[in-house]
Amino acid sequence: MTGTHTITVELGLRSYPIVIGAGLLGGGFDLRPYVAGSDCLIVSNQTVAPLYLEKLTTNLVGKNIAVIELPDGEAYKTTDTLHSVLDKLVDIGASRDSTVIALGGGVVGDIAGFAAASYMRGIGFVQVPTTLLAQVDSSVGGKTGVNHARGKNLIGAFYQPGIVLIDTGTLATLPDRELKAGLAEVIKYGAIADLEFFSWLESNIKALLGRDATALAHAIRRSCELKAEIVAADEREGGRRAILNFGHTFGHAIEHCLGYGEWLHGEAVAAGMVMAAALSDIAPDESARLRALLVAAGLPTAPPGIGARKMLDAMARDKKVQRKQIRFVLLKALGTALVTADYNDRKLQQVLEAAN
Repeated sequence: MTGTHTITVELGLRSYPIVIGAGLLGGGFDLRPYVAGSDCLIVSNQTVAPLYLEKLTTNLVGKNIAVIELPDGEAYKTTDTLHSVLDKLVDIGASRDSTVIALGGGVVGDIAGFAAASYMRGIGFVQVPTTLLAQVDSSVGGKTGVNHARGKNLIGAFYQPGIVLIDTGTLATLPDRELKAGLAEVIKYGAIADLEFFSWLESNIKALLGRDATALAHAIRRSCELKAEIVAADEREGGRRAILNFGHTFGHAIEHCLGYGEWLHGEAVAAGMVMAAALSDIAPDESARLRALLVAAGLPTAPPGIGARKMLDAMARDKKVQRKQIRFVLLKALGTALVTADYNDRKLQQVLEAAN
């Protein structure tokens, strides 16, 4: 893919574009039409801001810009950090036509989005994701929120941005570990919804790890296309959108049990996908293909000895639990997924014990 590509998340009056391209920050794209009033608050973190904050301000010439830099990491995705953003909005006198702009990865986007949804019952919101995971997943679809001591993302809201601006050039400064973690979510899309894309990933995983610009651009574009289609059909996860949680019920339990930030989200999801595939009724060779691709991507395929009982207790508090029944996203076949509470309890126990 060359040049700039735009994908629209079709949500009626709340539809918005995902703009993908290289060199969009630094004045390469005019963000001002997406900032309704004169004032905006850029929410970033102490790692990303030194790299891209100055560039982003050139996309907002003429706007009154305030900045808050959050500490970096999943451990800070808390109500205390959320309150610091809300306090900043109050301090700068933000009004209903002000805009919150998230510059960073998934943690920054989730906190900034929740602050925008909460302040004055909702003000403008723009996503500028700088990590692969945020570009292909968390920045698209309107999920915002923070973690609670007893579970991941238990406090939040659905709140769509006005635009998602993806400058693929930001991946040049992304640490290798975070690039691999982002690839877990890319692989997820192929596993649940597009077997052809999954096969493409098998053939191009070395190019992706080598940061080949064309390969990364295609992976981002296809992932966003798939997510946009699913979100447009089911914005608030009442049905099909839940398939995007493939590997996440196990993965969130891993994150919770280890302590947020010990493993990156994508690493936990990778191990969770292997476990979900083991619980699924699919051919062994399909499970083997998924595991092999994750291994090729340099991702973990099992949790680090947490213990079956501890993981099961954590999953029981997952926000996808209904009527006290854990719901899983399982594979009907590689490339096709379903959400179900109809699984064999003994097999689940076996999967947990085998992984731990």
